[in-house]
Amino acid sequence: MRGRILIVDDDVSILRTLKLLLRDDFDLVQTISNPKFIPSEIKKQRYDVILLDMNFSIGKQSGDEGLFWMKQIIEIDPTQVVLMITAYGEINLAVKAIKQGATDFIVKPWENTKLIATIRTGVKLCQSNRNLSRLEDQHQLMYEDNQRQFQFIPGSSPGMLEVVNIINKVAATDANVLLLGDNGTGKELIARDIHNKSGRRNKIFLSVDLGSLSENLFESELFGHVKGAFTGADT
Repeated sequence: MRGRILIVDDDVSILRTLKLLLRDDFDLVQTISNPKFIPSEIKKQRYDVILLDMNFSIGKQSGDEGLFWMKQIIEIDPTQVVLMITAYGEINLAVKAIKQGATDFIVKPWENTKLIATIRTGVKLCQSNRNLSRLEDQHQLMYEDNQRQFQFIPGSSPGMLEVVNIINKVAATDANVLLLGDNGTGKELIARDIHNKSGRRNKIFLSVDLGSLSENLFESELFGHVKGAFTGADT
């Protein structure tokens, strides 16, 4: 969990100080004095936290440069955690940055212990963001795979047209639906079609073969159980 840190500031003394301070607490601490190199650097190496100064040009205190580069970073990697480096009198700018996508801000001069704690929190957040992003990608792949494998193709008979009409009606509701029929009549295909037309279409559709479950394990399989509730309930 130690993390990889990128520091972007035009003040070389700040870069040197931060690198010395952070190098023992994190896996990698890289510094850049020119923000123009940010895109190439974060495409080459993925960082958990980026510390970004608000201003880079002499005489400019608007914070527009920092906001511009922050947006560039988030556009390249939406999971990236960006901490803005700001002087005490620029706190309003830092708050503006947070509203536009930054995670937090660090005020110069900083307190070392608090700074490290803030960065560690940022590392945890970034790793959580990326884990969530991976899960969402996996879910999307599962959803697309299910869509390819199972497709309900209704016929044109009056009976099937009535089935389609019922599917469209119940899919628009949050009602529980019980499908009855013999094996091989297409109950799962209809269930998937209801799911795909419902407001939960982007959620996972989970099919469970209840016929393979014993009466004793039915409730446990669907709703979970307390560890040790019965023999074999080890988790």
